[in-house]
Amino acid sequence: MSAKKVLFITQEITPYVPESELSLIGQNLPQAIQDKGREIRTFMPKWGIINERRNQLHEVIRLSGMNLIIDDTDHPLIIKVASIQSARRQVYFIDNDDYFQHRQMTTDADGNEYEDNGERAIFYARGVLETVKKLRWCPDIIHCHGWMSAMVPLYLKKIYNDEPSFKDSKVIYSIYKDGFNSNLSPDFKKQLLLRNITLDDVKMIQEPVNYEELCKLAITYSDGVIQNSETVNPNVLDYAHKMNIPVLEYQPQEALADACDIFYDKV
Repeated sequence: MSAKKVLFITQEITPYVPESELSLIGQNLPQAIQDKGREIRTFMPKWGIINERRNQLHEVIRLSGMNLIIDDTDHPLIIKVASIQSARRQVYFIDNDDYFQHRQMTTDADGNEYEDNGERAIFYARGVLETVKKLRWCPDIIHCHGWMSAMVPLYLKKIYNDEPSFKDSKVIYSIYKDGFNSNLSPDFKKQLLLRNITLDDVKMIQEPVNYEELCKLAITYSDGVIQNSETVNPNVLDYAHKMNIPVLEYQPQEALADACDIFYDKV
């Protein structure tokens, strides 16, 4: 077992949000990988629908307090944590008053997608990586689930590649059928630019940026891809195969953990 530490960056985890294919994998896969003897950490957004009292979330003061600048605006980073007692593990939550408090998940109560979803995803990706730095924890594998985590591979390879916590990390992106139906903000590609990231680094995605383009961005900077839904966008899957990186085809849920466990040591 060469990949001893696995960081899960996911969009949904049940029971904190309603059950879906993504949220069930977000709960069950990290648990199964931990049970196989690997050390794990798990992150998700602190969606506004999460009941903090019922789920016993509390702020981690030593990790909170940083400001992340997106589109020339400061956004305070708040880190919360909850324990899954029966599973002997914790879940870290990325929170911010503007992006997550008093909101639903990726759509409002009427089903309309939030206009700043791109910014929220950027904040989430950077928030997770900055928090892992503060934890001084060095993951061997970073496994991203859901389009909210699609910026992680770009930032990992272009900004955080020299950080001690990530210099040996490999990143895997999981493809799901679930995405968003509209386009991200026309300013999204500009908002991605940070430090030494240039427009040339994101030239593989076309505008307007939709779900397919966002997946292509994630795959471009990933070391491996996993097809988590039985049916996914064929253009996205074809793009993954053309990138000449390991691709794990769809696995039934009962076989997923064993397949991922083997795949982690291949990338």
